[in-house]
Amino acid sequence: RDFRGVRLTEAGGAWIDVVRAHYDGLLDAFIQCARGYKDARTLRIGLCWVTGGEFLRRLIDRFSSRYPEVNLSIEDIPAGQCLAAIRRRRLDIAFTHDLGQMTSCCSEVFWQEPLFVLLSSRHPLVDKPAVAWSDLADMCLLISAGQEGPRLDLRLLERIAAAGGPVLQASSADLATIILKVQLGQGVTFAEESYARTITVDSAKWMPLEGHNSVSSIRAVWLDSNPKRSVLRLVGLAKNMAKRAADRKGETRMSVAAGAMRG
Repeated sequence: RDFRGVRLTEAGGAWIDVVRAHYDGLLDAFIQCARGYKDARTLRIGLCWVTGGEFLRRLIDRFSSRYPEVNLSIEDIPAGQCLAAIRRRRLDIAFTHDLGQMTSCCSEVFWQEPLFVLLSSRHPLVDKPAVAWSDLADMCLLISAGQEGPRLDLRLLERIAAAGGPVLQASSADLATIILKVQLGQGVTFAEESYARTITVDSAKWMPLEGHNSVSSIRAVWLDSNPKRSVLRLVGLAKNMAKRAADRKGETRMSVAAGAMRG
């Protein structure tokens, strides 16, 4: 309290956030009961600036094969609405990048995607097999940003800037305009491998990144209190797939090491 009036303290604001999450969950529980769980057989999946990737495609494909009675609804969700949509059960599960601290929600990283950078075909680095962020220190990293900020992994962008990479330049331009600027040699942009390998750009080339901050982690976010069995089934299937993928990588590394020792 001061001459300007009364304001919440930092601790009070944090307490309000926690209480609001529980209140929203209780309110939605009443709403769900009133609806009679009419959408109990629908699993609502949100994608928050995630391009998909092979892991997500296989996960959804396997889930649909095992549980054909479950209807899947997949939609985009802005970063600023992701957690609220999960807490209010407008979405059952969302796949996103690191959103920072999450209260009253479960989250787990299930897969990672290598990053690719888009360079003008006239750029001197296009003949290299791969590039590092330090190679692009004198360039602008062009990022499309809406009202909620860059539509990418914010923590990753912070690490890139702190490690001496290219200068971040966020604008309200759409992806088509950013690609045009890259073609003209006015900067570079980047995307996950699943996007880069499916989109060909004239007068530009997607290059794989190597070294630090060359991988994007994708995590799932859901409510443990969600009454739908399909949520836990999808999470369980994702955990098993992620474990098998990690085991295969470990076996591959051991085989390579053993071959090197024999050589």
